[in-house]
Amino acid sequence: MLATGRVARALPAANTQFVAEYNAAGAVFRAMNRYLLAFDLDGTLIDSVPDLTNSLNEVLREHGYSPLRRQDVAPMVGDGVPALVGRAFAARGGSAEEATEALPRYIAIYEANATNETRPYPGVLATLRELRDRGYRTAICTNKLQQATITVLNGLGFAGLFDAVAGGDRYPVRKPDPGHLTALVAELGGTVERTAMIGDSENDAAAAHAAAMRLVLMRYGYARAAPESLGADAVLDSFAELPDALERLGLTP
Repeated sequence: MLATGRVARALPAANTQFVAEYNAAGAVFRAMNRYLLAFDLDGTLIDSVPDLTNSLNEVLREHGYSPLRRQDVAPMVGDGVPALVGRAFAARGGSAEEATEALPRYIAIYEANATNETRPYPGVLATLRELRDRGYRTAICTNKLQQATITVLNGLGFAGLFDAVAGGDRYPVRKPDPGHLTALVAELGGTVERTAMIGDSENDAAAAHAAAMRLVLMRYGYARAAPESLGADAVLDSFAELPDALERLGLTP
């Protein structure tokens, strides 16, 4: 299971223990210097709109509003939970005050039902394992709340595939603020020069550009603008294309 603490998975103990007898500092440097991939979650690794929609509709129903369709909710995703709930209520004529009041109830409903219909996109789990096998370090950088992120990752079989998880409430700032990314990189002892952001949306692009970090976007996600317009180093149709794309770009472990 992924831990709920600051780092979800420590660096592999065998590597540091093996070299510690000879050159501990060199071993740690080499481990930290491996190329880091920071992944967005919703719209990049998982299609979460079904469960987000169901949870929003339950809260809207409790307040007397009609339900939203999944296609209505998809463009609302990506800016954090308060924005999501606020947009849902606004779409049905509700007030900002109602949305704020409903926020704790929405969080409780969603966390209890976060993996009912949510699924990884095709090829995601196998590709993440391949990237780990190739020597990449991997982490999550998402605006989804930390506990909800952990719940989803554990429930969908992602445990053990990430060195750290940085949800939207993990640090004082979140995407598009570059501090969300740079704090994660610093925590893992990496550098922005040896990190790429892998996402789908405007927030991923803005954070990566502001952090002077390489960027790969998925075309199938929840972006409100054409991914090709966001200045990515590569835009992919399938997550399974990622290892070869990284190699073509020279972003290798």
